[in-house]
Amino acid sequence: MGAALKEYSQRELAAQPIGAWAGTAARLVVGALRERLAVEGLTQPHWWTLNHVAGAPGRWTRAALVDRLAKWDDLGTDFDAVFDDLVRRGWIREDAGTMTLTDAGEAGRLRARDRNLEVHRQAHEGVDTADFVTAVNVLRRIVANLGGDGNLPD
Repeated sequence: MGAALKEYSQRELAAQPIGAWAGTAARLVVGALRERLAVEGLTQPHWWTLNHVAGAPGRWTRAALVDRLAKWDDLGTDFDAVFDDLVRRGWIREDAGTMTLTDAGEAGRLRARDRNLEVHRQAHEGVDTADFVTAVNVLRRIVANLGGDGNLPD
């Protein structure tokens, strides 16, 4: 389990800058995910691509997938290079402009999923499920209050 946390009063905690804490948590979680994916030479856009294509084989064109994924990208990713890399690896096949995972791609996706689940488990250590749900809902509300989309992705 992670380091012990010092106790603070509700007043002290309520005065904390939520953006700083949310940003720190995001950087640490994303950093851990990127580190685990890099073991296989993957990036988050590789993972996103594999996951979307697995969920709807033959549905995704390159353009539609870029439209879907670009909002999550913070690195200025060249998605065509990601798609080309997955095709070169033999993980994705393109037929009539749409993508389908190969058996090798599904195996790679499952390995990436397992690495992501390690991060998920680590982040959840010592956090009650109800508290986690509350935290997500609080962040969703903050996002919506500031004009963002607080809904879960489709």
